[in-house]
Amino acid sequence: MNWRTRVTDLLNIEYPIIQGGLAYLAYSELAAAVSNAGGLGQITAMSLKSPELLRDEIRKVRKLTNKPFGVNFAIGQNNRPFADFLQIAIEEGVPVISMTGGNPAPIFEQLKGTLAKKLVLVAARRQAIKAEELGADAVMVVGQEGGGHLGRDDIGTMVLIPQVVDSVSIPVIASGGIGDGRGLMAGLSLGAEGIEMGTRFIATKECVHANEVYKKALVIGNEADTVVIKRSLGAPARAISNSWTEKILEIEKRQGGYEQLKDFISGAANQRYIYEGVFDEGFAWAGQVMGLIKDVPSVSELFARMIMEAEQIRAKWAK
Repeated sequence: MNWRTRVTDLLNIEYPIIQGGLAYLAYSELAAAVSNAGGLGQITAMSLKSPELLRDEIRKVRKLTNKPFGVNFAIGQNNRPFADFLQIAIEEGVPVISMTGGNPAPIFEQLKGTLAKKLVLVAARRQAIKAEELGADAVMVVGQEGGGHLGRDDIGTMVLIPQVVDSVSIPVIASGGIGDGRGLMAGLSLGAEGIEMGTRFIATKECVHANEVYKKALVIGNEADTVVIKRSLGAPARAISNSWTEKILEIEKRQGGYEQLKDFISGAANQRYIYEGVFDEGFAWAGQVMGLIKDVPSVSELFARMIMEAEQIRAKWAK
């Protein structure tokens, strides 16, 4: 079956499947596994403590794969300056740069004169239009089902993807609630030319930085076991529901501001759960797609299953 789309052509990949940035989790092992399986793996830049550590991760990926990969910049993460990190990616000739959580214009400016492809994660039609105007090569569009940071408008993937497809000329990549071959085909049927998955890739063997407690929670949980936190800060984000997120929601309910919330929503609290497995003293991002996650396969096994499911659907449609 021919999986060629404008996204596969743009990124020089076999299948139109992209791994999300995944703060504190997307490093060389996972990125290389996704790229080797035929998709686009990514390293998360701003979770690393220094630009030189990013250089190390990039070089580790290149030892593990000769396929294209990307570096994701969560440019709103901790409000850290990203220019030095981006310069490392430029020096290392990273073929794809993706951006989430902020204005991509400064990154586009710094990338001028390079061959890097520019992907921007958006959660609203207006953001997609602006990204295209600024020079994005493609937009990754996340519906409110997704994990981590979302848009403020609570628009689901089924509605948001066609809206964006009708509003921009660049390729659209669907994200939010996608975790199997059915989701891949749904995204394509909505007019997207690829998909991005985050939560589903956490529950894989090669996501070695995720604690087994986290992975188990994704497997045994269902679509109702997530909550959206940080709405009061104007930065809604979906996480696994637990006693810690209940505390966050309670602070928000009584209109506690950032100062009251900061220790509960910090990177340290996130890492306590995802790295150490201390689930009642921290939080972990996850989308509603956790209701579809039933196991922890290798990335190659996951790809094989997804492509088989998608091809069965296409064969069924052909009849």
